Amino acid sequence: MNPIDNGAPRSKRQLNVLVVDVGGSHVKCVATGHKDAVAFRSGRNMTPDRMMKKLREITAGWHYDAVSIGYPGVVLGERIAREPNNLGSGWVGFDFQAAFGCPVKIINDAAMQALGGYEGGRMLFLGLGTGLGSALILDGVIAPMELGHLRNGKGRNYEHDLGERSRQRLGNKKWRRKVVDVVDGFRAALLPDYIVLGGGNAVRRKELPLLSRRGDNVNAFLGGFRLWERQPRHAAESGATGGDIATGGNRHGHVTDETAT
Repeated sequence: MNPIDNGAPRSKRQLNVLVVDVGGSHVKCVATGHKDAVAFRSGRNMTPDRMMKKLREITAGWHYDAVSIGYPGVVLGERIAREPNNLGSGWVGFDFQAAFGCPVKIINDAAMQALGGYEGGRMLFLGLGTGLGSALILDGVIAPMELGHLRNGKGRNYEHDLGERSRQRLGNKKWRRKVVDVVDGFRAALLPDYIVLGGGNAVRRKELPLLSRRGDNVNAFLGGFRLWERQPRHAAESGATGGDIATGGNRHGHVTDETAT
């Protein structure tokens, strides 16, 4: 497979970036100059301290100047604002910059993957994985969203209907029908130019809804690199995390799964 490439222009002093994609089932990471990503299991016992211990083991000998973290929860002003639903506790207030010893940017994991797959215009990203991630990018301005937490019937929300537990409960056939119904509703409400379906369960979609395309989980790494390439552009009226987004090359490589934590 092709190597991961952040698409950044070469310069005399290239910024080496470590990208960490934190998920409900796995944590994946890659750094500038490394062809393949490395993954290890996460789950409900994964705390930031445990993650850092494992990352230090895996990245021993790697050189990086900055870190991008995609976090599966609410991030406000590059700070974790709410504990995750599918991991352990202790994430709010954790000092990642001190832990890594270099500058760190934190963004919602769905927004980071959306950033990696963005090709201009108005894009809606939906991450079909352990839960339901979501982000909207409008003319280069990222708006992380929590569409999965919207209620969809008594005692249910969209994450309940489209998350991994729902897929296992319903079976793939019924789950796919639900995905189509929900995507059609979001498309009618948010009016995107196109929709990217990412996350680990996107590959389970045989046919894609109207205006949809399948994303690649490795886009999260490209999004993490792009975080350090952008020129800040704030959208005060929307409260979004703004930025001019490069739309460079999107080549990716293999993910090696390490031993369980």
